[in-house]
Amino acid sequence: WKMSSEEAAAAAPTKTDTDDDGMSWWYRWICKLAGVLGGICNLTAFVLFLCEVPFCCQFVEFANVVAARADRFKPWQKALFYCGMALFPIFLSFSITTLVGNAIAFATGVLYGLASLGKKGDAVGYARLQHQKQGDEEKLSGTTDGSVP
Repeated sequence: WKMSSEEAAAAAPTKTDTDDDGMSWWYRWICKLAGVLGGICNLTAFVLFLCEVPFCCQFVEFANVVAARADRFKPWQKALFYCGMALFPIFLSFSITTLVGNAIAFATGVLYGLASLGKKGDAVGYARLQHQKQGDEEKLSGTTDGSVP
């Protein structure tokens, strides 16, 4: 039994641009955990499991290929996909059970959406920016000692 080159590429762990998406390792694991919990509570569990934890679907031949494609998605693309996938059953049949059942899958999309916004700036950088802005305004007005001409 031999793997084709496409299957071998999909099965091999590759470094893609997901390392550069700004997500820390612990936030990435929170997103995966939310996806698993959403998959347990959700009617669309199979798709969530395929995207987040493909080793749970080893009996499916195309699981690694789907997981490799899902790993190449940017966080905002995953956010749209998961939120849309969670809202679809609610639009079909609105009830409290479908709302609660899809809430965790929607929350997974929100987590990925927040990750796509990027890191929050640090206080030191913000203080430097404010100080520089204040200095530029003083230079423009011609006063540096605080007195009015």
